[in-house]
Amino acid sequence: MADISERLDAAGDEWRSYDEFAAGIDAYRLPPLDLAGRRLELALDDGGSLTVDFGDGGSAHWSWSQPGVTGASPGTDPYDAVQVRPGVVFVNLELTSRESEAVTLVWSTATNRALVAHSRIRSVKESAADGEPRVTQSFRAAVLTATESGPASAPRGDAPAPSRDLIGRRNVYRYSPDHLYEHTYMSSERYMWQCLQGVQRGHGDVDRSTVWRFDQGLYLFCFREFKIAVASVWLHDLGYELRTTGVFLGLTAEGRAEHSRAGGHIYPLGAVVYPDVQPV
Repeated sequence: MADISERLDAAGDEWRSYDEFAAGIDAYRLPPLDLAGRRLELALDDGGSLTVDFGDGGSAHWSWSQPGVTGASPGTDPYDAVQVRPGVVFVNLELTSRESEAVTLVWSTATNRALVAHSRIRSVKESAADGEPRVTQSFRAAVLTATESGPASAPRGDAPAPSRDLIGRRNVYRYSPDHLYEHTYMSSERYMWQCLQGVQRGHGDVDRSTVWRFDQGLYLFCFREFKIAVASVWLHDLGYELRTTGVFLGLTAEGRAEHSRAGGHIYPLGAVVYPDVQPV
């Protein structure tokens, strides 16, 4: 028993920084997609709008108008895009023009539906005031209103929405030959993880999480860690492909905001069904 306690204490002392565990976590990611020359116009469910013009060299010019805010917030920043299914694209705007922010988009040309996630690293003072993680995320459903070809047709199917579908599921995620993690989805607010292989081996925690259903078998899964300042956005394809595509925004060991890309394979381990009282 003493030996186990000593090893657990040692693991706690060696908690890895964001940049240490994120290194190489994109080895099994789907190939990048070049969107140069494409245009995206979204109407957000809060009454705002988001326009993105994708340029050459992996950069995009964007403009976001928000209700009650005078003028749109423009910027030109690097982007990363992946086609996760035919007609479904995952894009991350690495907002280097702003301090410690990222905007992640998912859209479908089959349904003209979209989903927008905004991640931000808060100041130490902000997070200490409410006891929540230092990172925060907000989510908005949207519809595609226009592209470079002109106005888009009316959206089809259900709008993206918060989902409880993953509660009780337990999956293993292989991101590289050296990155293997297990997730258990505990409730609508929290998930549990542990590292089975990699620099975080032996470490695990229960962190804040959010799940939105985007389409049949497609779920946006996002988490916000307590122990270190890191937020992550993933699109899980739990259909036939069993693939996941994701991004991180976090603070390095030197305290510098950094964006990282990730992705890999999903291996379902099973699920539990609660017979009576359900999790929150």
